[in-house]
Amino acid sequence: MGRRWLVGLVVLLLVAALFPGTASGQGAVKLTFWSWRVEDKWAYDRMIRVFQQKNPGITVEFIPFKQTEYNTILSSALTAGKGPDIIHLRAYGGLETFTAPGFIAPLDFETVPELRTFSRTILEGARGRKDGKIYGVPFASQTLVIYYNKKIFARHNLTVPRTWDEFLALMKTLKDQGVLPLANGGKDGWTLEVMAGVIAPNFYGGTAFFDAVTRGQTSFKDPAFTGALARLLELRPYMHPNFMGVDYATMQQLFINEQAAMFIGGSWEIGFFRAQNKNLEFDVFAAPPLKAGQTPWVSSFNDGNYGINAKTPYMEAALKFIRFTATREFGQMFTDLLAQNSAVPGVVIKDPVLKRVQELNRKATPYIMLVGFRWQAPTGSTLLQSGLQAMMAGTKTPEQVGEEVTRGLSVWFDPFRGR
Repeated sequence: MGRRWLVGLVVLLLVAALFPGTASGQGAVKLTFWSWRVEDKWAYDRMIRVFQQKNPGITVEFIPFKQTEYNTILSSALTAGKGPDIIHLRAYGGLETFTAPGFIAPLDFETVPELRTFSRTILEGARGRKDGKIYGVPFASQTLVIYYNKKIFARHNLTVPRTWDEFLALMKTLKDQGVLPLANGGKDGWTLEVMAGVIAPNFYGGTAFFDAVTRGQTSFKDPAFTGALARLLELRPYMHPNFMGVDYATMQQLFINEQAAMFIGGSWEIGFFRAQNKNLEFDVFAAPPLKAGQTPWVSSFNDGNYGINAKTPYMEAALKFIRFTATREFGQMFTDLLAQNSAVPGVVIKDPVLKRVQELNRKATPYIMLVGFRWQAPTGSTLLQSGLQAMMAGTKTPEQVGEEVTRGLSVWFDPFRGR
């Protein structure tokens, strides 16, 4: 009996030594953090180490999944009552998918006081539409732009175009000189939606049209919108000869390897481009407007949020980590490491290309389908992406795309019914 008591005492002492929090009643905690940002794991690991140094007894494991599989994996886990403690969440309608069933713990200014400093616009991407509650800490604001290779432009005496006609003429010059003007392809429909997000706002009228269509005062059959989509057809001669077979990864490689002069994409690419080719000299510009002197629109949006699984057994520790992601310290690391525009107010941008993005954001309009029409299925993005693929392949007109998007959304967006 005495020997068994002694063994038990030794085990207790070992546990206390390994997990000091247990002895104080708080317990050592290991949080799991799921994400779709596979390429950012190295940066998150570094930021997590800073949190862990400040919060002994809490460890965080960052587990990324392939972005095209992430939503399915996360949904299956949460539906089964499982899943991670910390969740990298999409914004707007992508957030609603998980908040409406009650999978995500709501936050407020009392539990996460740092949220008081965030702008109302950026917080809109963190609110559930059903109840208006905040469900996450926004992590980044993204902007859609056109990247260009500075060396290729200099080699051909080209400057950033000021008008749409100058843009088309510049691409013709590049093509005539044997340079692929645009890296973009159409195999992945979402990249065509991004292309529309860059080009179309200058032609449909930016925020005025966004406000009108989200209020149901017009629809996507509006000639202003279908006319804006038609501008994308003017880009086809300057894309890869087999552009409908070019996927996202190939697009990136064409630009990174300096085989294409321009890449239409989002501000989230800056850090990846730098990491892949340290000799790549690039900058960005907004899609040129129709007339010289007009300030061009750029589409921008809250890229997503950090949330907490409502069923986590470690709510106190999870809240500590979530509050950390809302601090300027975290936001500054996020921007410095990933070259992305942190959603945390007061972060200083040092990257020159990201600074340029910040300047372009002075005339920003909501990325139309993501912000306004991803709240139910079929989403505006699903409908537009499918329509754009058909349009760019030459099997549908812009008017047909506008009609199909409007009819598809009428299933759940009442103002479009009967239009």
